[in-house]
Amino acid sequence: MSILSSCVIPDDTSGIAKVDATTAAARKEMVGLSEADVRMCAGFPTATAGAGHSSQIWTYQRVVQRGNLSIVVPTLAVGAIPAVGGSVNVAPGGYCNTQIRMVDGRVAEVAYAGDNNLPNSVDALCVSTVDACVAYARQRDHRATAVSR
Repeated sequence: MSILSSCVIPDDTSGIAKVDATTAAARKEMVGLSEADVRMCAGFPTATAGAGHSSQIWTYQRVVQRGNLSIVVPTLAVGAIPAVGGSVNVAPGGYCNTQIRMVDGRVAEVAYAGDNNLPNSVDALCVSTVDACVAYARQRDHRATAVSR
């Protein structure tokens, strides 16, 4: 009898992972920001493409390279247990394409594509693109509420 131990992180974690709160908020809270607002909070897009009359899609690509972790437990044969061993490989790097649809100079939609999930969080590698814009949108809404009082 042989016992083999290993941990594997599945490629598709969507069934067990939660959507990242910041990227989820960006889908709603960035809507309405102007082109100038988005340039201020996210920087200049990596690429742009026309998407019909008075519509563009801005893409922000972020590549996340992190060190790999590889742990290997040697195979041991001890007495009645002929083999015990295994390995764990974790490589949480990836990339995110954050796509922002601009219609008439304002954000109409935010979407994400790429190898952008972490084992417990969907779209997590996209946070660095949109986190400042979510904060900017919240601050803008707070100021607008304070002025209307």
